[in-house]
Amino acid sequence: MKSKRLVIGFVALVLMLMLTACANNSNEKSSDENKNIDHKSMNMDHMNHSSSGEIPKGLKEKEDPTYKVGSKAIIKADHMQGMNDAKATIVGAYDTTAYAVSYIPTTGGEKVNNHRWVIQEEIKNATSDLLKPGTEVTLEAEHMEGMKGATGTIDSAEQTTVYMVDYTPVNGGEKVTNHKWVTESELSPK
Repeated sequence: MKSKRLVIGFVALVLMLMLTACANNSNEKSSDENKNIDHKSMNMDHMNHSSSGEIPKGLKEKEDPTYKVGSKAIIKADHMQGMNDAKATIVGAYDTTAYAVSYIPTTGGEKVNNHRWVIQEEIKNATSDLLKPGTEVTLEAEHMEGMKGATGTIDSAEQTTVYMVDYTPVNGGEKVTNHKWVTESELSPK
């Protein structure tokens, strides 16, 4: 009887050690994978692919843009799956500063790194002065769930023409309308 209990106790101990080892390995792996989430590699189900087309207060239309409203261009950016090489129709062209920003969503979750793009007019209390990398800001953009009101850090800045575009993802899916924003350097003639 004693030997039977000893065997059962030994088997139970071995099983607990195996389960603990598996759980620790799984947690370490997922922790390493999630440390620095780049918005391009995230599942973008929570991103507002389409928008109302409403532009931020104070945003100025670009006079004589390279890509005129109604014209076609090819998107050369991978902000979201299916975007790169998609045919775009230009909906609007605006003169502003575009920022890549990192922030933690107000809804919780992992930090979003290097989100492209938030424009000058989508940053709370921003003046016309260029914001330098490392500057802490409050975001007013609603491109992604949990973005509005989030505290972010400027990663880079680019004085450019930004475009609002309509496109159909190259990997299928529904047409995206009034997507904000694609910079001029992210478009090419069709």
